[in-house]
Amino acid sequence: MARKKKTAEERAEEERRYGLAAAAVTDGEFEPFLTDPNQAIRNSAAMNPHASASVLARFASDRFWSVKVAVAQHPNTARETLLGLLESNPRQRGVVHHAAQKRLEADGVTFGEDQMPDEA
Repeated sequence: MARKKKTAEERAEEERRYGLAAAAVTDGEFEPFLTDPNQAIRNSAAMNPHASASVLARFASDRFWSVKVAVAQHPNTARETLLGLLESNPRQRGVVHHAAQKRLEADGVTFGEDQMPDEA
């Protein structure tokens, strides 16, 4: 089945949402983007420098890896959220785990040979 081409109105609406995602400042302004049907718009909102730790914690549960990587790379993401992005099963690890690990290591967290944080 061929994908339906977006209408001019649909493209304009997406552009409007992109603009709002980029301009969001308060947690309330981020709220509609947590469930936006467009993964790229959610990703854009997660990269917004005004995203708070609580908003980023919610984006961390997104179903798409690119949004989770944006959360891992965001300077406002709380350590607890970063730790939650780690995958204990080596067979399940991917770009999200490695992005969170890289960020945690930059923040001084040490990792063992199992690529999980050392116990304090």
